[in-house]
Amino acid sequence: MKPVIPQQELLPTINFCVIVPTYNNHKTLKKVLDSILDFTSNVIIVNDGSTDETSEILKQYAQLTQIHHAKNSGKGMALRNGFKKAIQMNFEYAITIDSDGQHFASDIPGFITEIQTQPNSLLIGSRNMTQENVPKKSSFGNKFSNFWFWFETGIRLDDTQSGFRLYPLQLIPKKYYTNKFEFEIEVIVRSAWKGIVVKNIPIQILYDPVERVSHFRPFKDFTRISILNTVLVINTLLYIKPRDFFRKAKKKGFKKFFLEDILESSDSDFKKAAAIALGIFIGMSPFWGFQTILLLSFATLFRLNKVIAYLSSNVSFPPFIPFIIYGSLKMGSYFVSGETSLVLDSSLTLDDIQKNATQYIVGSLILASVSALIAGLLSYLLLTFFSSRKNKK
Repeated sequence: MKPVIPQQELLPTINFCVIVPTYNNHKTLKKVLDSILDFTSNVIIVNDGSTDETSEILKQYAQLTQIHHAKNSGKGMALRNGFKKAIQMNFEYAITIDSDGQHFASDIPGFITEIQTQPNSLLIGSRNMTQENVPKKSSFGNKFSNFWFWFETGIRLDDTQSGFRLYPLQLIPKKYYTNKFEFEIEVIVRSAWKGIVVKNIPIQILYDPVERVSHFRPFKDFTRISILNTVLVINTLLYIKPRDFFRKAKKKGFKKFFLEDILESSDSDFKKAAAIALGIFIGMSPFWGFQTILLLSFATLFRLNKVIAYLSSNVSFPPFIPFIIYGSLKMGSYFVSGETSLVLDSSLTLDDIQKNATQYIVGSLILASVSALIAGLLSYLLLTFFSSRKNKK
């Protein structure tokens, strides 16, 4: 049995620094810095254009590395410049801690202990959002952020917005697109896309309504975060998911991957049939140009096999498209009267479809729904039949 090393003794074994971004937090800054110095003198302070007494306070800490922005550039830019400085100083890890007094420096050893257990991880302090004085908007924003982080990475976390974190400096992305609060979302999503382990560790939290000053602007910053998540989701669906799929298939071998992960996946026969039905519905529906995005979104939402769903959606393979369009128009004619009578031959043009757009859309949705139900039912019956035969053998 290995001897247990006290957390305080572990600190010198890891090459880390603490980055403190600050903007107009003069009430709590000194207390935060003094508490950090109880654990390490490797501190980088980024004064992001403060207009209060911050500059005067920092004169008392001349021994610490300081970066001063001429004007306020945003928390993201403060962190980015802090990372650059930490890399120049050859630190391997950087712990970021907010200067508003909500975090406890006594949790720093916990980060170091965890990184000893799982090196090169990105650790995010997980706060108890149900305790007293936690603003409801913070709790809601955190749940909102957690959901989109899961959608974009497949990783479930309890807290994605905490500023108390540990970053593996040499592994995280080197270039970024955001400068404000949304940076803290961008960096963890893109780090997860690179294969870095992103996980929570428990931390203490203090929300003091008297001393704590928040610079989060609900409308502007929430809008920025929403725009960022929109871009990240599109990137996830169009690039990251397909990339990860092909990487996994190539690593395992396409034949083995197809047999184990698709035909013999752990999904139930019902879920496999549901994936086929989803693919058929999306493939025949009138969402041209958005079918792949919708397919992957619904498959992710309902936890269906994306590969089976995607293969099934190829019912709209180019040679079949004229038949699907004609069938949709024909189906729609029973519910919506069109301007012209259509026949499936060379005289059918795009203008004819545009003139009967309502008939086509209604018919397409009905045909897609009926076809999906029939395909899903037949698939389920066949899968159940073959499963029972396999079990008997």
